[in-house]
Amino acid sequence: MSEKNVDHFKALASLTLKEAYYDFILSRQASRCSPATLEFYKYTSGKFISWLEDQGVNSPLHVSVRHVREYIALQISHEKSDNTVHDIARAIKTLLRFWHNEKYIDTPVTFSMPKVEKKRLPCLSAEELETVFKACSTPREKAMILLLADSGLRRAEAVALNWGDVDMSSGLVTVKRGKGGKPRSSVVGAMTRRILLSYRRTLTNTSENAPLFQSREGARFTGSGFRLVFTRLSKKTGIPFSPHAMRRTFVILSLRGNMDVLHLQAILGHSSLDMVQHYAQLMDEDLIREHRAHSPVDNLRHR
Repeated sequence: MSEKNVDHFKALASLTLKEAYYDFILSRQASRCSPATLEFYKYTSGKFISWLEDQGVNSPLHVSVRHVREYIALQISHEKSDNTVHDIARAIKTLLRFWHNEKYIDTPVTFSMPKVEKKRLPCLSAEELETVFKACSTPREKAMILLLADSGLRRAEAVALNWGDVDMSSGLVTVKRGKGGKPRSSVVGAMTRRILLSYRRTLTNTSENAPLFQSREGARFTGSGFRLVFTRLSKKTGIPFSPHAMRRTFVILSLRGNMDVLHLQAILGHSSLDMVQHYAQLMDEDLIREHRAHSPVDNLRHR
């Protein structure tokens, strides 16, 4: 090993895990990650760093693929969901790739990502959506349910809306910062706008810059508070669903209503049709209806 390489190795070995971790988080901030994404990296990679320190690992140079595998196996043993384990592994992979690119580690640490079992994701039927809407006890709850079901917005996007972002005459909804910081537009129909207007009449601050969804004190509704509304309605109706399930509900009901997939892609804010297809899982009733209409055997008698 040359003298230059020896000096480089010593410099790497002197760096602590915490120093390399803080640099990683700063890189996420510099790349303008959303607050939610930044929090995701802080939590997942931070937990991994703490675990490594408990194992006696003090430098990024000493992190091996064995450590990653042990940590992922530990998460699985704690009975975390497939998606959660996959998200943790994704964060670790991003961290290790950054460390290699920034010369914190000499060689890349590569590992296979844990598999995610394909499951039918929950969404509401039209009848279930109507049941949930009838169970709402306040104008705000009704507005939350219909806005998400009618627009396909994510929870964070709905929370960030101001009254000036919703055009009550056309139904156009302006999302200033969607996933990845990208702006886009969605639309809500006449019924949703009427419910929004009904909710607005209960508020004191309805200026263009005022939050669309507000707490009793007039502050912007939080993401966790938003989720709690859906949790309460789930228990009240016996229909399990979440804000993200409403996004899938929007996709399914829009496709059943013959919405063009390219328009649906634009409303959802996806760069390709892959995620539309991911959301648009056919329900059993759709399969039954389509088979009845097109069964090759049943239709023999019509030939």
